[in-house]
Parts: sequence; structure tokens; C-alpha cells
Amino acid sequence: METSTARKPNARRPRIIFQPRTHLAFQAGVNMIVDAISPTLGPTPRYIAVEQVLGRSKPAELLDDGAAIARHIVQIPNRSQDVGAMFVRNMLWKLHEDCGDGTTTAAVIFQSLFNEGVRFIATGSNPMLLRRHLEAISSQLLEHIDNHTIRPSGRTHLASVAETLCHDPALAKILGEIFDIIGDYGRLEIRSGSAKHLERYYSEGIYWDGGLVSRALVDNLTTLSTNYDNAGILVTDLEILEPQELVGVLNQALNAGFDRLVIVAKKITDRALALLLMKENRKKIRALVVKIPGYDDGTRNEFLEDLALLTNAKTLLAASGSSLAGVTTTHFGRTRRAWANLEFFGIVGGGGDVRRIRRQIASLRDRISTVKNLDRRSQLQVRLSKLMSGTATLYVGDTSDQDIIMRKALAKRTAAAMRGAIRDGVVPGGGAMLLSCRDLLRERMRLAQTDDERVACKILLTSVEAPVRTLLANSGFEPLEFFPEINKAGNSYSFDVIQGKIVNMAACGIFDSSSVTKKSLSAAIRSAALALTVEVIVHRKLPPNAAATT
Repeated sequence: METSTARKPNARRPRIIFQPRTHLAFQAGVNMIVDAISPTLGPTPRYIAVEQVLGRSKPAELLDDGAAIARHIVQIPNRSQDVGAMFVRNMLWKLHEDCGDGTTTAAVIFQSLFNEGVRFIATGSNPMLLRRHLEAISSQLLEHIDNHTIRPSGRTHLASVAETLCHDPALAKILGEIFDIIGDYGRLEIRSGSAKHLERYYSEGIYWDGGLVSRALVDNLTTLSTNYDNAGILVTDLEILEPQELVGVLNQALNAGFDRLVIVAKKITDRALALLLMKENRKKIRALVVKIPGYDDGTRNEFLEDLALLTNAKTLLAASGSSLAGVTTTHFGRTRRAWANLEFFGIVGGGGDVRRIRRQIASLRDRISTVKNLDRRSQLQVRLSKLMSGTATLYVGDTSDQDIIMRKALAKRTAAAMRGAIRDGVVPGGGAMLLSCRDLLRERMRLAQTDDERVACKILLTSVEAPVRTLLANSGFEPLEFFPEINKAGNSYSFDVIQGKIVNMAACGIFDSSSVTKKSLSAAIRSAALALTVEVIVHRKLPPNAAATT
């Protein structure tokens, strides 16, 4: 039923859609977006071609990431169907921000749950009671997954986890080695490489974006860099405008016993820099000036805080009224080695207080575990990795620029999921963990007190199989042919589409991240349970120049 004052509805007017059209339209939107995403599930995914927004003469962008595909779908023509599509899109993007993976698995589980739920509601099930039972059973399923979680260790095990996540053996092998060395909180830089293969490098110490403020400060013309041993560090966000401001700074550095000095400042004028470059001054003390990294005050302040902590420096901040005239020997930090080029600068062996650094590390770990925003969590992760020292850099190469872009994005997604897997553990992969939930659901259905609880169990029994059925179909296998054999094999067994046979996933080293599995399942169940209770769709009035179908 729908309300309208005219025989032919006008898409520009506010409209209200009631049942049963609500579920039918919502369902059509859900199926449309999930059907566009589901082909990407599994180690042999099919790609989704997305037309370029600008310059349609350019080749289509090929995607195999559920969240990226969903993000490219901003609207579908039918207004009522668009509500369902955007509901799923929002769920998937939130999941991507939370854990960086598992979006396609969540999508197919959601689709199965919602479609089955609509079918049972049409036969008389109560949507609110159904929602309540689905959410209650969800907690039990998550506890079941926790009970079967193991901690990965060693580069071979970590490489197996990585391969399950990225389905790229060469990339997985390198990531297994990297995370075995740096751990879950270590710093990993992923960059585009110039070769056709993958390369990785490990460096001692810590470095930041920023670099020298001038080429005149370069000592080594071959590498365009400058290196100082046993250097003093002055940390400030002040602007150095006049040469006279540096006279006292250089004298105090000499009094502190430094003949090499690194100055981190917001800005320095050419006339002030000229003082540092005078031959007479450089015979006594050599100094370089580097930029403060970061694009906003918050990021820059966090950097200053961490650098001061690592070097035991006392920060001079403009906000507190500090000035260079007040510099004393106590303001200088120290480092065993400092280096800088035109892009970066770094330190090795900072002289910071170990106990204070450990307290900051513990504080950042606590914050990372509670922050939901993926970008903010990534920023905190970078800060933590710098405090722990040591960096791994992975250069991603391939046969073309487009392939490098895709493989680099895959490496970043895999690395993010790897951190969660190391922290929270892994479970048998290939959908085996979800299939093992069926015994619990059958027992719960046997003990159910009401028809709605039994219906909830039936819906979930079908839905936990959906990822494996989709994985089989995407790889060219017939789900109906192999599922009876998978059912006979027992827990931890699923179909390995690479080998083309049913195997014990854990024994074969095929694992999924426990946290990703739990979050995918939880997001799908809770979102679908909520969607099943939508009774009415209200369309707002469109502007005169807009057009839409209903």
C-alpha cells in the first residue's frame, strides 16, 4: 500500500511505502548490491568492472574487494530498492573501517539471512521475535568461534594465514616473514616498486616524512642526504625567522656537548638558515633543519610528543608561549645517529627514558583496541610502531601500473587483517569455521521453546553455509555436488578450491582471522535482524531537477 494524492505517483513528491512492498523493494536492493559483490569471494575470484567516472575512454577499473565495489555504488535508480542497497553498503563500509576485510563474507551471509527471513515472515513469523532470537543466537556463535581460536606463530604459519587472506602465494610468503620479524604492532611501509617482483627491506631505527628544508644542508651529494653521529635534537613547532634567534641555540648546544645538531621546526627563513651554513659556525657545530611531518596540528603535535619522548628532549611549543630565547641545555634530546634527505629524516638509538616509552606504548595499545575508525586506528598504529623502533618496507611490483595498484591495495588489506589475526588468533579457513556452527544451531533448534526460535535457527543454518556455496560457485564447482561430502567430512573440513577437493583446513594450513570471521558474522546477523523489522519506507521530496523511479 502507498499513499498518494494522484493516480500516477510523482517521484518528486514525498511518498510512503508500506508492506508488503517494503520488504520486496528492500530485498531487490539488497540482492542487487550483494550480487555485484559476491563474485569476488574466494581464492579464484571473478572481477567486477567499474566504468571510470571521468574520462570514459579510459579502461574500466577492475575490482575484487567487496568494500571497494560497494563504495562505487552510490545510488540505484529505483528509490525504494536504493534504500535496501544503501543499507547493505553502509554495513559493509563500517565493517571495512573496523577490520579491513571480511566484507564479501558478510554480504553473502546478510543476503541469505534477509531473504530467508522475508520468506518466513510472509508465512506468519513475527519479525521482532525473529530479530530477538537471531541476536541472542549470534552471541552464542561468537563464543563458539572464540573456543576454536588458536594463535599463529612462526613465519610458515603466518604465511599460511596471509595466503588465505590474499590468495597470492608470493605476497603471502613475504608478509609471513615480515610479520614474524616486526610482530603485530611493527611498522610496515607498503610502496609501489619499480621491478616486476616483490622486494622487502628492513631498517634499524625510526623515520618520518619531512626531510631537509634545503638542499644546501646536504652533505653527501651522491645520496642527497646528511648523517650525524651522537647528535643533539631540538624539538619545536616555532618558526625561526631571524638569525639572532639561533645564536643562543647554537651556544647552548655546544654547552651541552654537541657538535652535531638536528633542529625540528615549523619553518626557517633563508636568512636564519644562512647563519647555520656559515663556514666559521660549521667548524664549531654542524646543524641541519628538518620539517615537522603531518598535515594538521593534531598530527604534528603527536609527532612532536613522540620524538621528544624517544630522544628525551623538552619540547618548545608556540601554544605555551615558548621562544628560542629560552633554550637551555635541558631542552636538547640526543640520538646515537640522525639522518635526513630531501624526503625523510630518522634517528637510530634515541636517548629517551625506557620506562616512559613503555608506558606510552601500553597507552597506545589500549587506545588502538578501542578505536573504531580505521583511519584513526592506522594513525595510532604508526605512532606505536615508531616507538617500538625498526621498519619493514615492502615494494610491490607487477607487470603493469594497474596490476601494481591492485596488488598494492591487496597487500594493505592483507597486512591490516594480519595484524588482527596475530592479536586475536585464527580459525580453520575456507568457511570451515562457519560450517562448524551448524552443530550448535541444530542443538539449539532441538531445544527451542517457540516456533520463532526454531525459525531463527533454520535461517542461520542456511546462512552459515552461504559463503562456502558462493566460494564453490565462483571457482566453477557445483555446490549441490560437493556439499553432501563436506557434511560427511565433519568439523574443520571444507572444500579447497585450489586443490579441487575436500580437506581438513587446519591441517592444510588454511586459516581465517578469528576477529574478521566474528565481525563479519556479527555484522551480517545484527544488520539483517534489524532490516527484517523495517515496516515502512519514507521517501523525501526530490528537488525539481532530480529524477527517480519508484
